[in-house]
Order: sequence, then C-alpha cells, then structure tokens
Amino acid sequence: MPQKIKVGGVMKSDCLASISVLAVKDQPGIAAAILDALGQRRINVLFVVQVIDHHQQDQMVLCVDRDDLSASLAAIESTRPSVQPEAIIANSQVASVAIYGPDFKERPGIAGQMFRALAEHGVNILAISTSISTVTCIIQLSKLKDARAAIDEYFEQP
Repeated sequence: MPQKIKVGGVMKSDCLASISVLAVKDQPGIAAAILDALGQRRINVLFVVQVIDHHQQDQMVLCVDRDDLSASLAAIESTRPSVQPEAIIANSQVASVAIYGPDFKERPGIAGQMFRALAEHGVNILAISTSISTVTCIIQLSKLKDARAAIDEYFEQP
C-alpha cells in the first residue's frame, strides 16, 4: 500500500437517489431544461455530471435527496417532449463519498489513489465529480461502510 496522503477531510451522504438521463441528442439547452424543471419544483440537485459520448449523445447523472426522487422523476418526465431521452433510470439507494483538501491541484495522484482504494475494497464507482479541492464518488449505499474503510486506510485525515 502506498504512503497515506493527507487530506483535509471526508464528506459523505447516505440519503441520495441518482437519476440517469441517457442518450439525449446533443444540443444547447438540455441541462437547462432538466435543471430548470427540478428548480421550479424547488428540488435541490446535490450532484450532477454530464458527458457527450462518441455518438454525440448527452448522458447525464444527477443526485437528489432520496425523499425527492418521485417529484424529481415527474419533473424530468415533464421535459421528455423537448429533451427526448432514450431512457431515464433511477436508483434510490446511492450514497456519495468525497475527500477534500485545499491544495489538491498541487498534488497529482489523489483521485487515482482514491479510486484504487475503493476498487481494492470492492466498491464500484457509479459517477465521479472532481474540482480543484474535492473528489466525489457516487456509489451504492450498501457499499458506504466499505468506502469509508478504504478512505481511512489510504488517507490521513485530521
């Protein structure tokens, strides 16, 4: 095992649901339509990633509070005529786990070490979001304890 990397701390959320909006024709306004529909219903989006695949289709994954899942699905369904997704898939049993630190942009390899730690503890990553100070992974809720053990093993925390 490599030497532990010092981080500023760990954040987790065990009350999430994920929604994947898949195979949407890439065009301006897709994210706006989906997030506006959620915002109009006062639903807070706690995590979002979007990518354009090699077929020029948008793939979006977002997380909301588990209690907001039904309302979120209704909001996203209301965009179906304009967004035209091939599929909308929900998972009511996800969690997020994140490490943070003020100087991640100065220290290469932190994300890789986190992903390796999770893999070695049998935790599959469903979605990833990073910033200059945070690495966040969406995982199955049932694997949250394993993810926390992996982070404790690989990272030095205050």
